[in-house]
Amino acid sequence: MDNNLKLVLGEKALHTVMLDPEKCMGCITCMRRCPTEAIRVRDGKASVAYEKCIGCGECVRLCPHHAKLPSHDPWDCINDFKYKIVLPPPSLYGQFNNLEDINYVLNGLLKLGFDEVYEVGKGAEYVSEATNIVMNRDVIPKPVISTACPAVVELIMMSYHNLQKHLLNLLAPVDVAAKIAKQNAIKRGIPEEDIGVYFISPCPAKVFALKMGIGVEKPYVDRVISTADAYKHLLPVMKNLEEIKPMCAMSSYGLGWGISRGEANATFRDKTIAADGIENCKKILDVLEDGGLEDIDFIELNACTGGCVGGVMNVENPFVTRSRVANLMKKLPRNLNGLAALNQPTDYYMWEQNPSIKDVFKLDSNRVVAMQKMMEIENILEGLPKVDCGLCGAPSCKAFAEDIVNGIIPKDSKCPRMMAMKRKK
Repeated sequence: MDNNLKLVLGEKALHTVMLDPEKCMGCITCMRRCPTEAIRVRDGKASVAYEKCIGCGECVRLCPHHAKLPSHDPWDCINDFKYKIVLPPPSLYGQFNNLEDINYVLNGLLKLGFDEVYEVGKGAEYVSEATNIVMNRDVIPKPVISTACPAVVELIMMSYHNLQKHLLNLLAPVDVAAKIAKQNAIKRGIPEEDIGVYFISPCPAKVFALKMGIGVEKPYVDRVISTADAYKHLLPVMKNLEEIKPMCAMSSYGLGWGISRGEANATFRDKTIAADGIENCKKILDVLEDGGLEDIDFIELNACTGGCVGGVMNVENPFVTRSRVANLMKKLPRNLNGLAALNQPTDYYMWEQNPSIKDVFKLDSNRVVAMQKMMEIENILEGLPKVDCGLCGAPSCKAFAEDIVNGIIPKDSKCPRMMAMKRKK
């Protein structure tokens, strides 16, 4: 099945994950684990309400039948531009067994046809220094929440509206890297229309963020290809490189952003928390929303297990990859790339526009109607078993009741579990 990017015209809703209906067995595994209850299983097949999807990739990771496919640009899109800049993320290097020198990967990318390589890890180091500058201003209430993981940002904008004020208003490292690389190329005389910026993504959330533009007025990245595709093409090329030019320009701190706690460590602050895995992220956000964690300065949250090394568009086990990245970090210098070399104000790295709150769970724009719907949901819930078995095709009894009230399923829809119990009597 073709899993290239699809855009729902008129709704601007990116299909971050595509479903292969031939493989879907309607097993409800994905539905039960979706953190925003965006999935339903009806008529034996899963479907995604994309307006509620945060692109975390849990459904891709957990599907036992491989029926979920993350969306991304196809590999042959590298021919779309005359001058091609590629942005490899820190997580990419951990995919390769026995890699002792990052320069093999960077040289391999040039051999594949890219004209320039700009490491996202270097952009991450600029963001780390900018983070400390912004935090020292004490404008954002503590704890400050990292915005590097777009799935977490989307989750907050959907489900934790009160925590928006805690978000670090800085561009993601990939946006910083893309912005700098493209501007440098233009300064060297390359026509802007000839330049294409490519990111090698470990997860569908970053595909969504870069295509739709989170925190930016206009996306800086032109194409997003998967780590799996890049890995497949890089392996044979790296084995036959005749010359290895020294190209790596990031430090161990930049590379460390690829694994959980890497960003927090680069703030050089003691009172930090790092959580990975979307369920663990939600637990931290729940505590924070309830007024806890007041003694913490900075929170780093990664939707994927282990950090970006756990992205579903990678090829290697995240725990193996984490170990490899940690080993490669020992081979790099420990001095951060400083902002002084770029001679740019801190505003250069900050959000160009704030992400919008998403009221996807609002029952109705009319407050009175919304209250009526809420009461109707409560009435339906009274007659349900409240065991969240998923037999109805919804992830919870409450979601089933909401689907009835919102007209997603017929008003006379019955709970299969309750019907079965009545038949036994």
